[in-house]
Amino acid sequence: MKVAFIGLGVMGYPMAGHLVKSGLDVCVFNRNSAKANAWQNEFGGSKALTPKEASQNCDIVFCCVGNDDDVREVTLGEQGILAGLPEGSILVDHTTASAELAKEIESIAKLQSKYFMDAPVSGGQAGAENGVLTVMAGGEQDIFDKVKPVMAAYAKFSQLMGKVGAGQLAKMVNQICIAGVVQGLAEGFSFAEKVGLDPDALVETISKGAAGSWQMENRYKTMFAGEYDFGFAVDWMRKDLSIAFDEAEKNGVELPVAKMVDGFYKEIQDNGGNRWDTSSLIARFKK
Repeated sequence: MKVAFIGLGVMGYPMAGHLVKSGLDVCVFNRNSAKANAWQNEFGGSKALTPKEASQNCDIVFCCVGNDDDVREVTLGEQGILAGLPEGSILVDHTTASAELAKEIESIAKLQSKYFMDAPVSGGQAGAENGVLTVMAGGEQDIFDKVKPVMAAYAKFSQLMGKVGAGQLAKMVNQICIAGVVQGLAEGFSFAEKVGLDPDALVETISKGAAGSWQMENRYKTMFAGEYDFGFAVDWMRKDLSIAFDEAEKNGVELPVAKMVDGFYKEIQDNGGNRWDTSSLIARFKK
């Protein structure tokens, strides 16, 4: 099987590497050619000058870029993925983007006798590097069944959520939930510091009960230490939440807590924390 991976950011770089390690013939494209050169030096495989070139003769092409505009650029342009992808082959978009864009790309791919699946991921940079991401997919069952064993190179769990667009909707729910959890941790840990509780003893205890979460166990030490260079950036979280807010408005859904937390993230940005990870909400209490 020949595959391509388009986009070698903090997520795509290790994900594409895992595909090579699983024994696949992998070609990559990245807009920053230096990153593609570094990837090839580390993992082997091949690199292309355009998404179109990378996608030629591929069974599956994976994509993981920044936002809707980036996805359109690398998929729909004259030198885009669909221009090179053979008929009957599959495009899988791991970018966190809008459900509307996913449906748009699917409709264009269908006209060309090609297949599309939206498949945003959760697990952050560490999950990508360790090959333990969670994939939320939207598409047809038979397409998912073909792609799932390939994604297993970097995903510990993959689930088909429904038709194209459902993966993006599930990722919106994921980000809405994370926003509330991280704010709760920021408040709780700030309170714990003020009253003099030992962080290790505290988390060892409450993580065993109803308050436990991945965020608590994996971020509490760095949150107490005021270190915020360990994962998903505030800029990207606000981008993801804005997508969720747009979708919520279309469907008449209120997201009061998520909108409040988004405002707190804006405060973090205003104070220079754009690239801090999402756990930096606690910085608001450390002034």
